[in-house]
Amino acid sequence: MTRIRLGMVGGGNDAFIGGVHRIASRIDDRFELVAGALSSTPEKSAASAQALGIPRSYGSLEEMARAEAARDDGIEAVSIVTPNHVHAAAAKAFLAHGIHVICDKPLTSTMDDAIALEAAVKDAEALFILTHNYTGYPMIRQAREMIAAGDLGEVRIVQAEYPQDWLTSPMENAGLKQAEWRTDPARSGAGGSIGDIGTHAHNLACFVSGLRVESLAADLQSFGAGRTLDDNAHMMLRFEGGARGMLWSSQVAPGNENALKLRIYGEKGGLEWAQEDPNYLWFTPHGEPKRLLTRNGAGATEASQAVSRIPGGHPEGYLEGFATIYNEAADAIRATQNGTDRAKAMGILPGISAGIDGMRFITACVTSSAGNAAWTTL
Repeated sequence: MTRIRLGMVGGGNDAFIGGVHRIASRIDDRFELVAGALSSTPEKSAASAQALGIPRSYGSLEEMARAEAARDDGIEAVSIVTPNHVHAAAAKAFLAHGIHVICDKPLTSTMDDAIALEAAVKDAEALFILTHNYTGYPMIRQAREMIAAGDLGEVRIVQAEYPQDWLTSPMENAGLKQAEWRTDPARSGAGGSIGDIGTHAHNLACFVSGLRVESLAADLQSFGAGRTLDDNAHMMLRFEGGARGMLWSSQVAPGNENALKLRIYGEKGGLEWAQEDPNYLWFTPHGEPKRLLTRNGAGATEASQAVSRIPGGHPEGYLEGFATIYNEAADAIRATQNGTDRAKAMGILPGISAGIDGMRFITACVTSSAGNAAWTTL
């Protein structure tokens, strides 16, 4: 199978998320990284490209989009792994040249940019894929399949949480680039923890339950001295169909590294999953003992097995879940190149709709909290 020629915007040699995307794109051998506008200056971009062995380096994303579109061997897709405020301009530049876009989340830094990008995606022939990578875990796919099959009955309660502790100290004042831009409204947008990790929890709750959040009541806090954006958030959720939920996101909770958890309860039973132990899914039919379901083990469903790479008992985790998004993106890209309708090719991949939902979530959280946790419609 011919590899898809991939470019990257952002994600220089010392960038964490750039490295994650590069590894994820290669795990299933579906992509070859051949070009990049990897940094804010031509010199830094060239240095990163040389260090990473990327053949073609560009000084700006606009130059890269034009030049690659003009080449017979130009890139077919681009990964956008910049701070949030660059997402919209970068995605629109490549979509305008018919180049497929794989973009980190959240969608953009402002709702206006999100709406403009949504229009650009609708007008484009290329695909737009958002890397909500936690949807790629095998046991998340199994939980989604079980709920859709009615194993829990009607969903009543959805609880999601995503606590971290890395901003407990003012890391943005210690020269840490990841902390600097994530706590800067000009680059991150209106949401701090709710944009960075709360959107993941919100997306996962909706993806697995099959339900949409209709309204929420949010209480956002900024515990870090001088910190403008939220670093902790609590909210109550009202889902379509009557289900209720809660969501907690925090980056100032000592003892929590990357503790994304999801619990969903229905009239017939419940499911529990934790990202730090992702190969296990707890299923409790009402009135029966709790059951442990394992990735590629007894009781694994077709949806789980389809994205599981190695035998049960061997750990699969973050990078493999990320790689599932890239693998399915490759399938979608090749399908459209062979004439398949864009919507059909995308399947359950997160796209522009998931991105808009995430931006509405951030906006509703900020609005609700400013109104003393008033119930706010998404």
